[in-house]
Amino acid sequence: MAEKKSLGKELTKGIIIENPVLRLVLGTCPTLATSTSVTGAIGMGLSASIVLICSNIVISALRKVIPAKVRIPAYIVVIASFVTIVQMLVKAFVPVLDEQLGVYLPLIVVNCIILGRAEAFAGKNGVLASAVDGLGMGIGFTAALFVMATIREILGAGTFLAGLGGLIGNDFNGFSIPFLNENPMLIFVLAPGGFFTYGLVMALANKLAESKGKPKAELKGCENCPMAKSCAIRTTDESCEKKEVEA
Repeated sequence: MAEKKSLGKELTKGIIIENPVLRLVLGTCPTLATSTSVTGAIGMGLSASIVLICSNIVISALRKVIPAKVRIPAYIVVIASFVTIVQMLVKAFVPVLDEQLGVYLPLIVVNCIILGRAEAFAGKNGVLASAVDGLGMGIGFTAALFVMATIREILGAGTFLAGLGGLIGNDFNGFSIPFLNENPMLIFVLAPGGFFTYGLVMALANKLAESKGKPKAELKGCENCPMAKSCAIRTTDESCEKKEVEA
């Protein structure tokens, strides 16, 4: 029962409490760039989630084999391999999505959400827990993209799910929002609108997290990061500082 509770907690924490985009403030670049349309946001979220789950599983399985000194390069090789596979599959079966995401699909390799989970969780926990962690963080990432893209597409283009037919292979072109379709607020599909929407959604996520007794996501240093206790980089830095003081 304890194991089930633990896995359930690992699955749900990435949705609100430790949402990688809204709480840990990771993956900001692809979030702002691909959240102009819901179809693109869903495509990016699913692609990143697949890479996140698969890389977490492999890194967790190899955590006792990978030397500590080369763990980051090893993690990147694993992540890059899965990104290549996902990109080839997208190019072969969903070329419209490949064109829509452009350079941001291969750039999943350097997405700090994936490397961060590999370093903070998969490299220290079992395969099953790491897979569940990857799934939860993937759901949280996709959910954040979906919410932001919904706001930006409706207000900025007057449509919802535009272009979905090209992804699923039919003539469905999404929904047209009356009035907004004729007079869209174009700023929402531009960079300023992206940052504005990001701030609003982050504020809402903070409010929900606060209602569950969690602190605000404030960028004041490592001590406020939910992963601070398990971060190998921070632990190493603190150890070095202590040795210097003792010397």
